[in-house]
Amino acid sequence: MPQTTRRQFLALCATAMASSCLGPALARADRTSGPHIQFPTEPHERIAVSSYPFRNFMSGQTNGGRSVDLKDFPALVVERFQIHKIEPWSKHFTSVDPKYLEELRMALDKAKSTVVNIPVDSDLNPFAANGSERERGIAFNKKWVDVAVAIGSPSIRPGLGHARDPETSLERVAESTARLVEYASTKNIVVTLENDSIKSSDPFFVVKVIQKVNSPWLRALPDFGNTLAATAPDYAYRGLDAMFQHAYCITHVKSSETNGKGITVHVDMAKAFGILKRNNYKGYCSMEWDDRGDPFVETEKLIKTTLRYL
Repeated sequence: MPQTTRRQFLALCATAMASSCLGPALARADRTSGPHIQFPTEPHERIAVSSYPFRNFMSGQTNGGRSVDLKDFPALVVERFQIHKIEPWSKHFTSVDPKYLEELRMALDKAKSTVVNIPVDSDLNPFAANGSERERGIAFNKKWVDVAVAIGSPSIRPGLGHARDPETSLERVAESTARLVEYASTKNIVVTLENDSIKSSDPFFVVKVIQKVNSPWLRALPDFGNTLAATAPDYAYRGLDAMFQHAYCITHVKSSETNGKGITVHVDMAKAFGILKRNNYKGYCSMEWDDRGDPFVETEKLIKTTLRYL
């Protein structure tokens, strides 16, 4: 069988995606009107499971004798949770070579599963003050846009940098983000920004970036617990509401989180889902347990809670 080059493979995947053969139903949209993802309405079909909570079991790491390759994760999620949508973390990809991505696509197809988003993290900061680091970071995230196309993910979430660059400029972040969004829009991929670290990804700062870039291809990824673990509840829930006003395709559901001081905060799930509904959010809810306890048991609880509120 003749070998397929990386460029040929990605082109084939892009063509297949355009004809709705891959991933969530994402109709072809022009770059000015924005994406048109046909989200399911049945609550169970709106739920995805993130690979992040299972990081001690992924990417060749062992815990209690178990190790899971990302290619096995879709089937594991179906078997354990009866969920057919996953959100794989970029660091859980053993490779991004065409052969591995094709094998992952085959594994997804076999499990009758799809990818709803790829959270992308790296030591390269696309928003760094240093110009060369910034260029490398932007190029890195563009490659993950191509990965999203290859495996049928409708969106990616780039990180907003770390505290090592505390003087982050809104203009610089918006400029770098706009360049990534411009590229992603040509591939029919949505870029999402998350309220992750309070030092670099404060929810109100994220909203300012989204408003400044002003593109339908840039949306918010509201996380239920991240801001709550670092700030007062009133601030956190106001931030969550601000994020949901710009959300589209993906949110991270958590019920608790323990911060760096060892203090565990509990999400008011009724309040969080009330914010979600008030903002008419129709996208996917990804289960991202990020606290003490067995991630398998706790993810199962999160799914039950989410179904109750959805």
